[in-house]
Amino acid sequence: MPKFDFSVTTRDGQKVESIQIFGKDLPDAERKLRQMYLNCQVTQCGIVNPEKEFSQSADIEDVLSLIVRQS
Repeated sequence: MPKFDFSVTTRDGQKVESIQIFGKDLPDAERKLRQMYLNCQVTQCGIVNPEKEFSQSADIEDVLSLIVRQS
């Protein structure tokens, strides 16, 4: 399920940036956003790139080699 990043202006005029919400698609994520922020104005939205988030993932061999080096 993709994650979407929103910036909004609330009904009180406050700006809130980088609200990340999972959704099946953009309309689903925006529906969830509007449940949390009633009458908000979406100023920016985009999809979060999952490859950037997990670019430094480690496999079991990397973890074990770190443990052995520290022993």
